[in-house]
Amino acid sequence: MTSQDIPDHIKRRRETVFLILSGIFLGSLTMLNILGTSRFLNLSFELFGTSIPVPLAIGVLPYPITFLCTDFICELYGERRANQVVWMGFALNVLVLFIVWLGGVLPGFESPEAEAFETIRRLALGATVASMIAYLAAQFCDVRLFHFWKRITKGKHLWLRNNASTMVSQIVDTTAVILITHYYADGLPINDTDPVSDQLFVFIASGYVFKVLCAAIDTVPFYYGVGWFRRYLMIEEGSEID
Repeated sequence: MTSQDIPDHIKRRRETVFLILSGIFLGSLTMLNILGTSRFLNLSFELFGTSIPVPLAIGVLPYPITFLCTDFICELYGERRANQVVWMGFALNVLVLFIVWLGGVLPGFESPEAEAFETIRRLALGATVASMIAYLAAQFCDVRLFHFWKRITKGKHLWLRNNASTMVSQIVDTTAVILITHYYADGLPINDTDPVSDQLFVFIASGYVFKVLCAAIDTVPFYYGVGWFRRYLMIEEGSEID
């Protein structure tokens, strides 16, 4: 079906879905940067009688949503539009960084709220810088790997490219965020009495396992979501919206 054969209401529907997916992606990304490392969840689980610590920054909670959205956009709209959304997300990171910086340098009233803002500002600046670097590396890695697997499998095995692209890109993202947040922003709850390298490994491993589990869980909604979107948007199997 050529673009001339597509009814106008389907064209509008396609653009609306793209805007919704992009909006969810950008909103989740903003939430991630604002929350950042402002609080860590002190979770743990038992394994063979041993308590395994799982410290997670609350900023990581909306992160799996961003990768689900980019995978939908990759599958339905192609690599070019997915990269456009990734760059828009980077621009949004820059805007957040500027607003947080500006709010700190302009004169204001001294109050407990101002002290709270300074703490948030320090953490947000560090988290945003870390996020900007890791974000570009991970998102472009995710988009590129998604289409690599799509070419290799000739458009089949949707579950493979969804999980493989996210799992590899999350190694890049999680490692970069933790190392930059610690060495640049000093934003991790590090215990001075224990080896730093061991604690950083726990933070990286915890964040990575959380994201990989989320990627595995979202395979089902992604798989059925793609099928539904293709019918709703009248996209043939294996093709993308121009």
